[in-house]
Amino acid sequence: MSSQEQALLSLLSHLAFSGDGAVLGLALAYAAVRSILKCRTTSSALNKLRKAPSVRVSDLRSVIAIDNSDISNESQSSDGKILIVRGAVEAKSVIDGSWKSLRPSALVSQESGDKAVIIQRTQTCIYNEWKGFFGWTSDLRSIFARSWREQESTLLRTVPFILVEGGKWPTSDFIVVNMDKSRHPLPLTTVYHQLQPVNASPYTFLQALFGHEFPVGLLDEEKILPLGKDITAVGVCSFKDGTPEINSCKDLPYFLTEMTKDEMVVDLAFSSKILLLSSVVLGSLSVGILGYAAVRNWNKLKEWRQRRRLQQPNPPASDDIEFHISEEEDTTDVPDGQLCVICLTRRRRSAFVPCGHLVCCQSCAISVEHAAAPKCPLCRQEIRSSVRIYDS
Repeated sequence: MSSQEQALLSLLSHLAFSGDGAVLGLALAYAAVRSILKCRTTSSALNKLRKAPSVRVSDLRSVIAIDNSDISNESQSSDGKILIVRGAVEAKSVIDGSWKSLRPSALVSQESGDKAVIIQRTQTCIYNEWKGFFGWTSDLRSIFARSWREQESTLLRTVPFILVEGGKWPTSDFIVVNMDKSRHPLPLTTVYHQLQPVNASPYTFLQALFGHEFPVGLLDEEKILPLGKDITAVGVCSFKDGTPEINSCKDLPYFLTEMTKDEMVVDLAFSSKILLLSSVVLGSLSVGILGYAAVRNWNKLKEWRQRRRLQQPNPPASDDIEFHISEEEDTTDVPDGQLCVICLTRRRRSAFVPCGHLVCCQSCAISVEHAAAPKCPLCRQEIRSSVRIYDS
């Protein structure tokens, strides 16, 4: 580990443990709350997934009933219900039955020549890892702007597609997959993956010398969703113009996937258990650290108050005069049994609260009362204050 990295790590550790660990406790509490919220979301999605029926494309019409109003009114569609539909991918143009079917029914991969309904081409620029003489600038970029280290461009092409009964022709039963407003991951297959080195420019040496990043390679990938692939669609299924259609549900983490219902349930159940366990651990750690920080800061506050009380100005001049007069009276002809146990020169005049022992003069009682840990000199019990006793 370099000296810059050690200094940065030391700075972060000091920041985390500032306030006797209060900052670290708050960060752990925030992480615990986020884990709890995510666990609730995952558990809700798990319950919905368990209740959702798993059907094949040919069984859709027996699960969802079509109202007469939906057929008569073309602009009206039913609210739909969450379903898990398993089927094979096919281009929508094969069932259009119009002049649109003369258009290309699917996309063709440039690299493999496979027909697909989704083609994703990604080019990622990979940068160097050498820090140079002024490498601290690269350290800051790697921590606060890690996205600068990899710049990628993605080209996504899609055509409307449907799910049909696998191995069944003609496709009498199908369901349209609506990709609008879907941000879920897609079950794409990688058909092309190549890393091409980037030739160094005349300025590459200077860039490396001063720690500036420069491209060293270009990663080119192509992923497709091929025709005939068996996938599972999880979402809200409804009828639009008499045609079954499935839309993504934002409350569910899946939309198009290769997993079956049982595999998705197992995956979500495991995720919910991990989130619950992490929230319990993080919550316990945050409570312990915040409790320790609260006790430490409370003790520091008490010590600060005691120092402030010791640094308070003396009583008014009239009280000083009265105190000196009583001191002079207490030092004349005092029997041995009534002498102060601390100074042994003045008469016992102040009783301690709450023990009630009358063993000190007023001056020594004030000194004992203002100590860091005030205790009675006779019984060693902690005292709160002292009371001046006057003879009748």
